[in-house]
Amino acid sequence: MTVVLQAGNSKDMNCLIIDDNPIARTTLKELAAQVDHIHICGECSTAMEAYNFIQQQPVDLLFLDIEMPGMSGIELTRNLSQYSPTVIFITSKTDYAAEAFELDVADYLIKPLRPARFLQAVSRAREILDNRKQEVKQADDEYIFVRDTNIIRRLKLDDILYAEAMGDYVKLYTPEKLYAIHTKLKTVEGRLPAANFLRIHRSYIVAINKIDSIQDGALYIAGKTLPVTDTYRRVLNERMNVL
Repeated sequence: MTVVLQAGNSKDMNCLIIDDNPIARTTLKELAAQVDHIHICGECSTAMEAYNFIQQQPVDLLFLDIEMPGMSGIELTRNLSQYSPTVIFITSKTDYAAEAFELDVADYLIKPLRPARFLQAVSRAREILDNRKQEVKQADDEYIFVRDTNIIRRLKLDDILYAEAMGDYVKLYTPEKLYAIHTKLKTVEGRLPAANFLRIHRSYIVAINKIDSIQDGALYIAGKTLPVTDTYRRVLNERMNVL
């Protein structure tokens, strides 16, 4: 059964406890209560309950058991890629450690929990979350300069939806405006960060986080239909964590 607790303040890490054992959940709550800026926003007894909870409320950190009825903790983590919570696995067995760390989790704790080891795991998770926030802030501030007729303008990378090759020009599409630049698509590709942009066709580069959907060899961004060739489809699926 899902238990939703009172919201914390903006400095807290919102944490969700997921374990089918009520005693284990109580132990985690008691440990977490002794650590500053940890807020337990809820607790769940099954992975499916947790999945539904996370769709409704943002969660920074999961304290997640692995062996549970129905969906396992590892299966839940794989299904939460789009929400990207940080995960600390807490289990009674070492058998799943290799598989767990392939999912890039913050830590893997063995029951019974030791307070010092718990603090170490939380500290590692906090560092991961802080780094993510810094990366997002830096990405928001990144920009390139483009020549718009006779004016050089600053264009935020986050405003770019996609780039289209058109003869000797490349068109950069944003929600508000189209920029036509006298250059090659390969040159533009070299200027855009590979972490955020991907080639999908010999004539198109797209912003990954602006993709609305993919269907039947086509990709949709802001109401526009763009072709995806077989050459780039596998890489696109991998980058989008398509299951």
